[in-house]
Amino acid sequence: MFQPRSIQTSMTYRDKIMSMDYVLVISILLLGVVSMFAMFSTDGGKFDYHTKSHILRFGVFFLMFLIISMFQIRFWYQTSTLLYLAFFILLLGVKYFGLTSSGSQRWLNFYFMNLQPSELMKIGLILFLAKYYHRISTQDVNRIKFLFLPVVALVAPVLLVVAQPDLGTSILIALGGVTVSWLAGVRVKFFAYASILFISLTPIAIAFLKPYQKSRILTFLNPDRDPLGAGYQIIQSKIAIGSGGLFGKGFLNGSQSYLDYLPEKHTDFIFTLFSEEFGFVGSLFILLLYSVIIYRIISIGDVTRSSFGKLYCYSFATAFFIYVGVNMGMVLGLLPIVGAPLPIMSYGGSSMMAIMLGLGIVMSCKIYKDTPVN
Repeated sequence: MFQPRSIQTSMTYRDKIMSMDYVLVISILLLGVVSMFAMFSTDGGKFDYHTKSHILRFGVFFLMFLIISMFQIRFWYQTSTLLYLAFFILLLGVKYFGLTSSGSQRWLNFYFMNLQPSELMKIGLILFLAKYYHRISTQDVNRIKFLFLPVVALVAPVLLVVAQPDLGTSILIALGGVTVSWLAGVRVKFFAYASILFISLTPIAIAFLKPYQKSRILTFLNPDRDPLGAGYQIIQSKIAIGSGGLFGKGFLNGSQSYLDYLPEKHTDFIFTLFSEEFGFVGSLFILLLYSVIIYRIISIGDVTRSSFGKLYCYSFATAFFIYVGVNMGMVLGLLPIVGAPLPIMSYGGSSMMAIMLGLGIVMSCKIYKDTPVN
């Protein structure tokens, strides 16, 4: 019989620490250490601004990850709607008070950091929909009246992010929301209808794209059409990755990076720099770390008792996989350049904060795996 004692409401800190998934913790730490060396390389082998900032951010957000892990899973269930609304309000704040850089209005100035709320919305939407589908029965998932709120919750932030404009992040937010609905049991026919509608509206949507967004799509189809302009970044990225060979050129010896042929090497193209220096073997090591993290998130979803915890973990694992896949596909020329950071590796406080928040909630699902939510 499931006794109240096993609900884990009276766990000591020692119990909580012993209940953590240490394979996941060590994998995150390893990835963080690798990212510090990669950032050191982007600064030309100097302990400069990006390196110092990245180390500080990783330290702060890793501590945040540990603290978040200690919160009961019931807390995240009860506050998921509030968190979603808070992130949505921040997105509205960007529309009216946001900072503009490189033609995009994506950030809010909080003095201690420039926050990009769209990154947090990736987690907020998954949390909100996981709670929503936890509260309705399996039989009601596909009833029209129960499909309305998830669609609104997904479309509203996506439209705000598209307007910034940030097409790449809006797509990643949408994919996270679609994943939760798929795993909750929404029928394939509804996704088919949505796909047909999306394809039908694509010609109209293209007309509203910014010139640089159209250029990215054309460059993806043919990078050589403008090798010194729009195609320059992806061409240099593929040259750098290919020149790394099997074992790479060695730490701090990447010619494409050090001769400044590779733009944005500390953000979206950090994997390119790492691949040039450590080659195919080093790239496999990074892929292994990401695979272990995703596998452990899924394993935690398997052991947690609540459908909320399961939905959240499975959805976040899928979203995490998509973030990694999109970034690597982008730098390899398999996908258009959409401005998708590589989790933990890329420079950027908002992205790392969102990922650590998501991982912290996953660990909370592990520590309180026997705690029911309602």
